[in-house]
Amino acid sequence: MQVSIGDQPIFFDVIGAKLAPDGPQMREKPTLIVMHGGPGFDHSGLRQDFDGFADIAQVLYIDHRGNGRSVPSDPATWTLAQWGDDVRSFCDALGIHKPIVFGQSFGGMVAQSYATRHPDHPRALILSSTAARMDFDASLALFRVKGGDEAFAIAERMWGSGSDEEFDTYMRVCMPLYNTTVREGGEHARARAITRREVYRHFSLPGREIRRMDFRAALNKILSPTLILAGANDPITPPHLAEEMASCMMPGLASLRTFENCGHGAFRDDPASVLQTIRDFIARV
Repeated sequence: MQVSIGDQPIFFDVIGAKLAPDGPQMREKPTLIVMHGGPGFDHSGLRQDFDGFADIAQVLYIDHRGNGRSVPSDPATWTLAQWGDDVRSFCDALGIHKPIVFGQSFGGMVAQSYATRHPDHPRALILSSTAARMDFDASLALFRVKGGDEAFAIAERMWGSGSDEEFDTYMRVCMPLYNTTVREGGEHARARAITRREVYRHFSLPGREIRRMDFRAALNKILSPTLILAGANDPITPPHLAEEMASCMMPGLASLRTFENCGHGAFRDDPASVLQTIRDFIARV
């Protein structure tokens, strides 16, 4: 399905009903908006883990503008400010009030943009394996620990120019180092995903927005209960960046959970523990 935000089509999919029969009444479930990482990927890789929340929430997946099926798109609009505003505009277009917003990796950066620009709008936030700012030096050092000099050099080249050849090599050598386990069916999930490498290059190469991104001073604008999830073995958004996000928010608002023996997207390595943590948080808010 698609909805238009101005002249931008936004693809979304819905799992589960908003209203559930409950004795003599219809019980309203919260809306959980699930936002993918990248940029340059789509929502499909999250379906395996988040479809299951349809028993307690109406689950909506979106592809950010320029990503996945949310095309065509003007590259001039590929900014965190616009992606954050898109979340609010998407909700306005569909009549969604007080959503719980989950953002994985880049999706968590979009969630921070949304929540700092529209602090009264979300019911709650779940920030998974993301950061207020990147620490590329720390990530390169972790790639060297995990994959030796080869992984270090491949990551350095990928983040320096991101050619198609470098992208393919990075996906083959470095991507398996993101996590501590190998998921059954992972090759099919990668094959299903729509990749938009031009969005990655636009956002992530030297001089681009991810190199300047820094939400630390703005995080105290967030008013919603926030669950921050980190993997202790995440080379892309190491746990010290999750601790930093929590420390920048208003006291008592953020709950930080760091999962041992987990990498980027801790729910991929320890789904039982992490998904239950999310489920408990949704029940509380």
